[in-house]
Amino acid sequence: MSAQIFCRTFNQDVYQTLLASGIAPLQARLYAARQVKNADETQDNLKTLLPFDGLKNINTLCTRLAAAIRLQERIVIVADYDADGATACALGVKGLRSMGGVVDFLVPNRFEHGYGLSPALAQLAADAGAQVLLTVDNGIAALAGVERAQQLGIDVLITDHHLPGDTLPDCVIVNPNQPDDAFASKALAGVGVMFYVLCALRRLLREQNHFNHRLPEPVMAQWLDLVALGTVADVVTLDHNNRILVAQGLKRIRSGKMCIGIRALFHIAKRDWRKAACFDLGFAVAPRLNAAGRLDDMSLGIACLLAETETQANALAAQLDNLNRERRQIEHGMLDEALMGLNDINIDQRYSAVVYRNDWHQGVIGIVAGRLRERFNRPAIVFAPADNDKLRGSGRSIAALHLRDALDLVSKREPDLIIQFGGHAAAAGLTISQANFPRFQAAFEAVCQEYLQPEDLNQHYLTDGTLNADELTLQHARELGAAVWGQGFAPPCFHDNFEVRWQKAVGSGHLKAGLCKDGKIFEAMFFRCTDILPDSIRAVYRPIANEWQQQQELQLYVDYWEVA
Repeated sequence: MSAQIFCRTFNQDVYQTLLASGIAPLQARLYAARQVKNADETQDNLKTLLPFDGLKNINTLCTRLAAAIRLQERIVIVADYDADGATACALGVKGLRSMGGVVDFLVPNRFEHGYGLSPALAQLAADAGAQVLLTVDNGIAALAGVERAQQLGIDVLITDHHLPGDTLPDCVIVNPNQPDDAFASKALAGVGVMFYVLCALRRLLREQNHFNHRLPEPVMAQWLDLVALGTVADVVTLDHNNRILVAQGLKRIRSGKMCIGIRALFHIAKRDWRKAACFDLGFAVAPRLNAAGRLDDMSLGIACLLAETETQANALAAQLDNLNRERRQIEHGMLDEALMGLNDINIDQRYSAVVYRNDWHQGVIGIVAGRLRERFNRPAIVFAPADNDKLRGSGRSIAALHLRDALDLVSKREPDLIIQFGGHAAAAGLTISQANFPRFQAAFEAVCQEYLQPEDLNQHYLTDGTLNADELTLQHARELGAAVWGQGFAPPCFHDNFEVRWQKAVGSGHLKAGLCKDGKIFEAMFFRCTDILPDSIRAVYRPIANEWQQQQELQLYVDYWEVA
């Protein structure tokens, strides 16, 4: 079946306003189509960040941290085991230590402890001498873990960004998504929340005359490389506030002002940090960092971000690269097995893809779920075995279904089915009993059938319309590549009709072709394509500044094509 191609609409009045402010026509059109309302929203000045005072409880939390620093109490950060959690943890350690804090960290092992602040992890924190426990990128659902830590005499402070459940832990919480929080951006990543906490803490300590010549006041911008990496890696919505954080972090990386660990990860990934873009963070650096949490222990990734020498950072980055190679091998094997399993159930007749095998790896199920979602354009959940006859699942959804809300509905309809769950609209995790897998499969499919329409399952592309041949330039490709794009602020793509003038197979299963429009021929890449192209095609594509032998050239990366 052919995909459906839709074109983004944009407000002509906003478009004209952006043009009048000096923004080039193509950029003005792209911004207007992404709900940008004025030229101010295209700027990335740090002075336009939302003020931290808007975050509920931030002053209370910082007052406790300031006291802990003054009394030299041991602060233990409990992190999540993904890239957002790792960057938030490294940021917290660096920031609090720079302000005089005594800080250590704990990160749960995915296979031993499960997610977040659990009672077992609270005990480990107590054994480590924690007097104050500070969560980053987790904690909003840690009712039992918070209670256990408090029983052990530890003060608990939560910084998180995940959606809350019906009941909150009984402690101080900073989370833009908690009830009655007035902060205008609900899209902060965990590392973004930690950055705001450190900004507020610095102001409080300044007011308390804490800083002096022996302990100078830290410059917060020095850690924006970590904020940018964690924000892009967690695929949070890139609203204006997040775009500022990411843009400023990328500027620091391009100027060489990044931590040694991130530099080492760029090097091992063979990416040029001088030309760093969101793509490099999301598809080169973050996967290597995430590999530690998926296959081993995220302490390795955090250690890389905290490395103080190039030798140490390079050695840790090499270990992370090896883990990422192993992760890719496991992922490919699991995906092949999942596809074979789905062949038996006629996926075209279903609204969801829920799969399980008893030899699958917990650390890779989220990636495989994402691959299934991409291939079949259906909500997908992949399960792997956990302890005590339980299954741990990770899901990815399509735009038409809010995954966490769907799981919540399943849980309300069948209260004994899901042991625990959490997540966002596009991604979620859950735990069920192994014996309940068929029952969950049926219950989730029923919810999907109820809330999805058949047309929601059709593959579709939302483009920014067509480009004339004069707009298809290397300069435009460079400008588009350097800008901040991502979740909720989609990278530009276009659709046009082309005449195919030549084509040849390249690499392993790819195709290169010469596409003609308005008398001009453009080189195009068709990845994972072994078809022979017809004379005329309609293509969805992205203009790319492709680098080859230290030279840049315009290429069109084709995401989809059909007979014109």
